[in-house]
Amino acid sequence: MSAVVYPKESVYNLVPKEEVHTKKPPRYMSKYRPTVVLEKKSTKDPMRTMGPAKVEVPSPEKYLKKHSKEPKLSGKTEREVRETWTVKKPPVPARTDIPPMGIQTKRDFIKTATAVPMKPQPTCVDTIKGHKQLLENSGQVPKYIKKKHYGEVPEYLQKRNEEEQRAQEEYDQFVKEQRERGAMKHLSDEERQGILEGLKQNWDKLHHEYQGLSLVTDNLSKKSHRYRLEVAMKQLENDINLIDRFKTIYIPNH
Repeated sequence: MSAVVYPKESVYNLVPKEEVHTKKPPRYMSKYRPTVVLEKKSTKDPMRTMGPAKVEVPSPEKYLKKHSKEPKLSGKTEREVRETWTVKKPPVPARTDIPPMGIQTKRDFIKTATAVPMKPQPTCVDTIKGHKQLLENSGQVPKYIKKKHYGEVPEYLQKRNEEEQRAQEEYDQFVKEQRERGAMKHLSDEERQGILEGLKQNWDKLHHEYQGLSLVTDNLSKKSHRYRLEVAMKQLENDINLIDRFKTIYIPNH
């Protein structure tokens, strides 16, 4: 444990000593300071583009006060007291006034009293928030099956069917006239099947040739050959679908 060292006691310690004041050296100031200040001012040009800000000059009376920038709550307003006003009653008629007599009305009080009150229209609530709509238009009750013309063919469909029938009759009449003139020939089922089989065989040949093409088409001749095969196969497919769809086919004799 370290021992505590006390200063030596001496009578001279009681003698007052004069305080020695140290003098601070003068602050360093560069001799180039004025030159630097002038050079800095020469390179700066404040408010050159827009000019000085056009703001309201503050009044000396409205100087900045303590807590003036803090938000303040709206002051408490006095409770408004609503006054109840009564309607001014008409004056009491004079003793000499004569009341009107013989006034009649066209209103039938008996009919009004015996009238049946109006019933509200039936409604339907379709959402949990209480949205309502008429029950007749909601689809929950039969409406259209009770119509007078329910289940009948509409007039526009009848007109369309009549137009189609008329067009078919005109076409049949035209074909009949052409057959009588000898300008058109009816294909029999054997001829139709033969043409159909021939088209399918041609398509199979082109398809077999198309499958044998190389996957890489690196020149113009390969591309053009592939394109010609695709066009020919597409044309054969259209012809096959056309002949297969229609059973009755007429062809010109010439």
